Amino acid sequence: MSTDAELVNANNPAVDEYVIGVDYGTLSGRALVVRVSDGAELGSAVHEYANAVIERALPSSGASLPSDWALQDPDDYREVLRRAVPEAVRVAGVPADQVIGIGVDFTACTVLPTLADGTPLCELPAFRDRPHAYVKLWKHHSAQPHADRVNALAHERNEPWIGRYGGKISSEWEYAKGLQLLEEDPEIYHRADRWIEATDWITWQMTGTETRNACTAGYKGILQDGARPSDDYLTALNPDFVDFTAKIEHPISALGDRAGGLTKEAAAWTGLPEGIAVCVGNVDAHVTAPAVKAVEPGRMVAIMGTSTCHVVSGPGGGAPADVAGMCGVVDGGIIAGLWGYEAGQSGVGDIFAWFVNGFVGPELHAAAIERGLSIHELLTEQAEAQPVGGHGLVALDWQSGNRSVLVDHHLSGVIFGLTLATEPHEVYRSLLEATAFGTRIIVEALAAGGVEVTEFIAAGGLTRNAFLMQMYSDVLRCPVSLAGSEQAPALGTAIHAAVAAGAYPDVPSAAHAMGSLVSGAYRPDPDRAAAYDLLFAEYLTLHDHFGRGGNDVLHRLREIKAGTWKWAL
Repeated sequence: MSTDAELVNANNPAVDEYVIGVDYGTLSGRALVVRVSDGAELGSAVHEYANAVIERALPSSGASLPSDWALQDPDDYREVLRRAVPEAVRVAGVPADQVIGIGVDFTACTVLPTLADGTPLCELPAFRDRPHAYVKLWKHHSAQPHADRVNALAHERNEPWIGRYGGKISSEWEYAKGLQLLEEDPEIYHRADRWIEATDWITWQMTGTETRNACTAGYKGILQDGARPSDDYLTALNPDFVDFTAKIEHPISALGDRAGGLTKEAAAWTGLPEGIAVCVGNVDAHVTAPAVKAVEPGRMVAIMGTSTCHVVSGPGGGAPADVAGMCGVVDGGIIAGLWGYEAGQSGVGDIFAWFVNGFVGPELHAAAIERGLSIHELLTEQAEAQPVGGHGLVALDWQSGNRSVLVDHHLSGVIFGLTLATEPHEVYRSLLEATAFGTRIIVEALAAGGVEVTEFIAAGGLTRNAFLMQMYSDVLRCPVSLAGSEQAPALGTAIHAAVAAGAYPDVPSAAHAMGSLVSGAYRPDPDRAAAYDLLFAEYLTLHDHFGRGGNDVLHRLREIKAGTWKWAL
């Protein structure tokens, strides 16, 4: 059935058409209005989640949460549709009846338990005060012991799928979090008919139709070659876990497919025409690749914000490369017909913020304000004035654990070389460098596995720091290109919405028409690159010593902190 908007535009081909991408981040959701013909960004709006990240206590009861928990309230996601989407359309100044499609992307793995009709369990009065009934955000890392068991058993049984994930399943993903749910709150586990990614859940809310996207199913839900972990394997983990696959199993939709039409209720939330195309949900990092025209093999995209996710496609057909420490390799996980590789760093911008908020004195904050700078800008300016290695420091960027290539969220950050003369900007620079070194570890792991990175494309908020971008170029010894859009995930989602609405035949063709890229914005300086090689060698030594079993002191410290230190007796 055609919508009124489709009929109007069919009768007048000269009328511009628009699509909307909604990007759900860690703290807020952004809606972006994009013109279909050329990708022009016409208006956007942001809505911050009222409950932000629930890390210390449940708002409903004040009950304290254990360490490493990170929850969210799903109604904050609906509120983005109610507020950000109408405001973006208003700012864009376009007629709502000329919007032909909408889609969403999300952080992942962000997952929640629901009833069969999609009702989140945390919205049932009986479960409002139960932490496990809420959304578990991507950075909910308290399922690490469960992930360790998932991995150990997979290797013990020589499960074929474990190699597709670099040998380790992350505590962030569906199976580890699901096992934690079963063993810590079995009532919630058994009440949950669905264990669903937030990107699929909000798409369900918009369309009234349940779908599961190929991206999260492969990268976060261990779907490989059409199969998930066997019942025998799940039973060996925990006999009551055997029904877990039934909670996540559903026909898989390709990226760019139409999930359904906008329901009457969702149309009222957004102010958009009922029935317009809603594309299949996606992940913020993976959806960014089309936004920067990275739809061919070898072009790595790094979405750099509170954390960094790295995605790159490799040649399709045949078997994929097994690359140690990857978050996963999925057929069509980024672009149809290509193997999509994902890696990541759990903390990047979060680490910089942690340092300036907790360890920089008031005098520096006052100095920054006096000069009209942010504290980050002041520390960057001071750090840039120092030569490479001038601080005498090397840091490990593990304040949020290590996603790739060690896949261990019970590691923690370390700074080496501190003296009484060390200044705040020197520590700050060492943390910037540590994140660049962590990215180099990932790029070199891909190369060792046979996946060459031919271009490094940065997107996200951290690209505004020119010193950091130049540092990455020097450390990686390759040019760094930049996303042409400051809202690349939302643009990428809008590109998928255009495909779902039938404006383009496939994602690559839409990407070349609507995407935006600044090629070679930063190029490596040979002298700085050589100096960074020396620091990277020290980083690599420390990385392997503390991360690969040379010394497990970081694990032991965590056990002491948690009160589980009786191993020492």
